Amino acid sequence: MKSINCKGKLLSLDNPIVMGIINATPDSFYKGDLHLNNDEILSFANKMIEDGAAIIDIGGQSTRPGSERISAEEETDRVLPVIETIKKEFPDSIISIDTYHSAVAKAAVNAGASIVNDISAGNMDETMLETVAALHTVYICMHMQGTPASMQNNPVYNNVVLEVVDFFIQKIAQCRGAGIKDVIIDPGFGFGKTITHNFQLLKNLQQFSLLDVPVLAGISRKRTIYKTLGVTAADALNGSTVLHTMALLNGANILRVHDVKEAVEAVTLFNAYKKAP
Repeated sequence: MKSINCKGKLLSLDNPIVMGIINATPDSFYKGDLHLNNDEILSFANKMIEDGAAIIDIGGQSTRPGSERISAEEETDRVLPVIETIKKEFPDSIISIDTYHSAVAKAAVNAGASIVNDISAGNMDETMLETVAALHTVYICMHMQGTPASMQNNPVYNNVVLEVVDFFIQKIAQCRGAGIKDVIIDPGFGFGKTITHNFQLLKNLQQFSLLDVPVLAGISRKRTIYKTLGVTAADALNGSTVLHTMALLNGANILRVHDVKEAVEAVTLFNAYKKAP
């Protein structure tokens, strides 16, 4: 049985779960995410919870290709009101903070978050791993080649699947060494990868299950989908659902998505398919 301990609340991963995204940023690549006031935050969060999101992932730093970094202080100012608002209204909700700043992670956990989702796997803040260990939270570590500002400048691999697997073998050991008990890995679709790299990772996602930690797939409405289909991110819902289904068939335990209802439906159908004699 797979489960993660979210600050005393056990979350089962025996069946895949869905993480809903709330971006508290003014420049999200997907315009379904807006700069929200308190009422809109609560409405957005409530719909995600009603639609079946097990986790709400809140981010205040744009990580789209070419984005510029903001300070930890500005990021904290963006995310804390969102976390506090949701946690006050929905005290049983499980909140993840999407950050690579240890200071933001600490402030967010103190405000009610119980998962730290770090796109840099500790590589952009050398104190992140020890901070997460001291906070006793779940840690999502993602693979990224380069930084958000430069990651899509001609990413190159000899074998993207083997290189990302090797990265996680080392990173999981570092996390364990730091004292982090619950580790989740994210191959980092779109983070220093070409469209071909992303499809190779998706096709071989089952290999990451051999690392014996939960696997998160974050591919919702990304360039791989809308560029392949010749549409925009706003028109990439159907494509997202197709790739989410592929990720589930290949062993994903968590889907990180913009559209919770459709992702939960994909999980429901996948579970029924899996149980068929």
